[in-house]
Amino acid sequence: MEKTEREKMIAGELYFSADPDLIRDRKRARTLTDRFNTSPNDPLIRAELLKELFGSTGNALYIEPNFRCDYGYNIHVGENFYANYDCIILDVGEVFIGNNVMFAPRVGIYTAYHPLDAKTRNSGWEFGKKVIIGNDVWVGADVTILPGIKIGNGAVIGAGSVVTKDVPDNVVVAGNPAKIIRHIEQ
Repeated sequence: MEKTEREKMIAGELYFSADPDLIRDRKRARTLTDRFNTSPNDPLIRAELLKELFGSTGNALYIEPNFRCDYGYNIHVGENFYANYDCIILDVGEVFIGNNVMFAPRVGIYTAYHPLDAKTRNSGWEFGKKVIIGNDVWVGADVTILPGIKIGNGAVIGAGSVVTKDVPDNVVVAGNPAKIIRHIEQ
C-alpha cells in the first residue's frame, strides 16, 4: 500500500507539502496556536490547548505566548517543559524533547529540509529530519537548532548559538556554528 504524504513526511522521506490533508493539518495547528496565543493568562487553559496540539506531553508543561509550529502532532515533550516567549518549532519531522527542559526566548527548532536542486525544491517537494533533545537541557535565547540534531542529556546551549551538529551529554556549546566550550562536572 502506498504511503500517504503525512506518512512520508514523518518518515523523513520526500513528500509533497501542498497535499490537501497536510494543508488541513497545518490549518488545524494555526487555529490551535492562535487560540493558545490569544488565550487568557490561565496556565490550565494553555496546557490543555498544548496537549490537544502536541503529539504527546508530560503533565507539567508551560509555554509563554507567542508560540508557532507547523503541525503540532509531531512534537513530543516530557515532564516539566518550559519555553519562554516566541518559540518556533517547525515540526515537519518529529521533535522529541525530554524531561526538565527549558527554552529561553526566541528558540527555533527547524526540522524542515528542502532539496538542493532548485527544480525539485520549487515544485513543492521537501522532507524533514527529526530533532531529539535529551533530559535536563537548557537552551539559551535566540538559539537555532537545525534539522537532524540530537542534543544530549544535561547539555547547555549558549545564547545566540546555531546548532549544526549533535551535542553530547553534559557539555556547554556556544557559537555559530555551536562548539563545545566546556564540560559540565557531575
